[in-house]
Amino acid sequence: MRSDAIKAGADRAAARAMLRATGLDDEALSRPLVAIANTWSEVTPCNLHLRELASHVKEGVRASGGTPIEFNTIVVSDGIAMGTLGMRASLVSREAIADTIELVVNGHLFDAVVVLCGCDKTVAGAAQVLARLGMPGLALYGGSIRAGSHRGQDITIQTVFEAVGSHAKGAIDDAELRAIECAACPGAGACGGQFTANTMSVATAALGIAPVTNGVLATDAEKSTVARDAGRLAMDLLQAGVTSRDIITRESLENAMASVVLTGGSTNAVLHLIAIAREAGIPFGIDDIERISRELPVLADMKPGGKYAAADMQAAGGIPLVLARMAELGALHDCPTVDGRSTMQIAREAQETPGQDVIRPLSNPVRATGHLAILRGSLAPDGAVMKLPAGEDSVFEGRARVFECEEDAFAAVQQGRLIAGDVIVIRGEGPVGGPGMREMLGVTAAVVGAGLGKSVALITDGRFSGATHGLVIGHVTPEAAVGGPIALVQEGDTIRIDVAARRVDVLADLAAREWKPTPPNATTGVLAKYALSVTSASEGATTSPLPEARAEDGTRERPATREQLTH
Repeated sequence: MRSDAIKAGADRAAARAMLRATGLDDEALSRPLVAIANTWSEVTPCNLHLRELASHVKEGVRASGGTPIEFNTIVVSDGIAMGTLGMRASLVSREAIADTIELVVNGHLFDAVVVLCGCDKTVAGAAQVLARLGMPGLALYGGSIRAGSHRGQDITIQTVFEAVGSHAKGAIDDAELRAIECAACPGAGACGGQFTANTMSVATAALGIAPVTNGVLATDAEKSTVARDAGRLAMDLLQAGVTSRDIITRESLENAMASVVLTGGSTNAVLHLIAIAREAGIPFGIDDIERISRELPVLADMKPGGKYAAADMQAAGGIPLVLARMAELGALHDCPTVDGRSTMQIAREAQETPGQDVIRPLSNPVRATGHLAILRGSLAPDGAVMKLPAGEDSVFEGRARVFECEEDAFAAVQQGRLIAGDVIVIRGEGPVGGPGMREMLGVTAAVVGAGLGKSVALITDGRFSGATHGLVIGHVTPEAAVGGPIALVQEGDTIRIDVAARRVDVLADLAAREWKPTPPNATTGVLAKYALSVTSASEGATTSPLPEARAEDGTRERPATREQLTH
């Protein structure tokens, strides 16, 4: 056992003395040590129940002959931080989650690991660190929240953000806004639509690194059984010598991306899957994502753009049914998973609820091709990510309305200073410029609430979330902070978006304009360190060194200053 280096032999008596103080006896010390890496927190409903869930995981580990040892790491709630400077911490937290789990697992030489996750970046960080560690382990998603109910309709946190826009426009009063606010989140669990957490829950299961029972809701009685099974599965992987690198392959990454397309998942999956691939040393990038999205349809009619919430998907047949649809399309690679079955076996065993229309048949797709696209052009030579509108052949030309931060754009929407035909350009919100690439759900929701969802375009070097209408382009690379073309756009420039050609261009002579670097938003602390080490969004915005960023002696060739990074 790897952990014997910590706990076996006369020279390890002092370490054993300290472990005994935690409650371990001779029998517990003789067994494999299994890390239970928890992201429990009282800061968000997404992770609120994970402490209790961990107790069931530990039961499963003990019953299978292991000794579970639990520790905790951080979570930053997107839904709470959204629209504030606190949102800069969100994507940075993904790296901190992966880094801290790596440090504890390797620092104490654990034999296997189970990562409990809930909120967006905790799911991505869990898969990222498993890819990095290359040891027996799995991720267990805490599950989705149940949908709220208002006026007889299911609602989610997206409803609240859109209600804020409607309230600003005068379409609803204070009492209605409060009623929606109080009904949207009825208890523990991650946001109920196919937002990032549920998107990555499905994707990590399709990737094989999480069980397909990820789809069981946070408050379902069945969740405790799912958790015990996760503990048992970790021990099965250890005893069989199966590691995360055996499971995370190029083929399984394609499975994960296919599941994102079929379920109409979040654009954030682009960032996260590329980051996971880089941690595993697998070539998989934005061109692969574009290809998969072009080849496959959207079959799940999920919020924020559709009718149904995560609870409805689970009731319809859950993640196994998603894999079954992928198999019908010929898009499912037969890959191993952490529960011992192959993806194809899980697909064959899927049970579809009669009459369900959440995950549609191939003959009746929500969209005939995928909802995600990678655009290039003079504004985004290294690529940008777009959630496609209904008309894939659309061309939009409009006047650039340039904002240097999220707050300025939000204020312009709230104050009615934007009109149909405008192209809202928000820059300085990328991984370096933010720092941290804020996810601007408040802006997109406010645009929809103001009735402009189908008549304006939005472009950013940061991220947009929850967009349900119109032309919304994020992850524009290179970003403004490192001299990307978006930094040269001026108020009133004409911007052309050609969806079919997958292009986004500024109809101006950008070469004649001079770029002047702006002062960094963070000069100390974790955000400043992140800005100096983070890769481009097109590379997953990870802080793990890329192969080409290493010198011949294996050390990192990193810039000492922001100016060197820029050049």
